[in-house]
Amino acid sequence: MAPSGNQAYPSTAFVLSLIGGIFILLGGLATAAIAAIIGGALFAFFPGGGVLLIGLLTIFGAVMLRNRPESAHTWGVLILVFAIISLFTSAGGGFIIGFILALIGGIFAMTWKPPAPAQAAWGQQPMAPPGAPPMSPPPS
Repeated sequence: MAPSGNQAYPSTAFVLSLIGGIFILLGGLATAAIAAIIGGALFAFFPGGGVLLIGLLTIFGAVMLRNRPESAHTWGVLILVFAIISLFTSAGGGFIIGFILALIGGIFAMTWKPPAPAQAAWGQQPMAPPGAPPMSPPPS
């Protein structure tokens, strides 16, 4: 899947980051469950809680990437940072696959460019946007 430049939002980056965030979140849940079994409920929060937060922030970044594509570069950087942080926390960044997907999604988001406005062919008059009043003909 290559990033496409003809969409109104970075769809490939959104999907990869969202799936990566879900894997990171699942890794945090697994870490918290194992820590709870071994050391009790209070002990489970420290290793699992941070990863849960990173997973939620990665998912939030993916959702904001979809809702605010004009700032895709910023959200891509944040997704990339959360992916790198998740690698060094428990569960290895969401079983490694979460890290890889979020990393690729963040890179795609940073390189995404919004679609160019449609241009009229040479010698033709540009069309008015939908809902705008009709354009008057050019003076002769």
